[in-house]
Amino acid sequence: MASRLQISQCPSPNFGPRREEARPELIVIHYTAMASTQAAIDWLCNPEAEVSAHYVISPQGDVTQLVAEEMRAWHAGAGQWRGQGDVNSRSIGIELSNRGDHPFAAPQMAALEALLGGIMQRWDIGPAGVIGHSDLAPGRKIDPGPRFDWRRLARQGLAVWPDDAPATQGWAEGAACFGYDVDNAASFAAFRDRFRPWASGPCDAEDGRIAARLASAELS
Repeated sequence: MASRLQISQCPSPNFGPRREEARPELIVIHYTAMASTQAAIDWLCNPEAEVSAHYVISPQGDVTQLVAEEMRAWHAGAGQWRGQGDVNSRSIGIELSNRGDHPFAAPQMAALEALLGGIMQRWDIGPAGVIGHSDLAPGRKIDPGPRFDWRRLARQGLAVWPDDAPATQGWAEGAACFGYDVDNAASFAAFRDRFRPWASGPCDAEDGRIAARLASAELS
């Protein structure tokens, strides 16, 4: 599937070398929150913006590469995952053209799946390494948001979903093992948006079971 993916090139000047000889171990999924794909590409290629991503995917499934995978794009900003900062040096960023208030188009999701498969193979990144911007920067970022279909990716081995792993720990311990910064009070909301967007109210037993299963899947 990945070999049939057509990728256009639009080089952005907004990149640099990965620091301390880091290599990609994460893939971070974003949405652009802009009116059009071209507006997003223009912004990510504007030197004054000081932001970029490795790839942008349109609702029609068109993929544009802005930064080479071996280079450090400026997409993650402040935040951490698995207790480490400078996520830009350890990740590849994918922007989905979406305002954040509507579902992600089927052609866009299909292109994302093809792109993810190739990146994960090239850099030996497992499903647990595919995360959202909100996962690493809870409270500051909310993308890709509760409309993003993580379970669809998980069915193809392109992300994780907690259904099949045994429960052994509570929410905070399990969420921390998976990667969340549980000292950040906004992490619970980010967790809920990804794994239980329909739920409301305080942390409950099901949140604990989900987090524990995620930790078991990550540590196995």
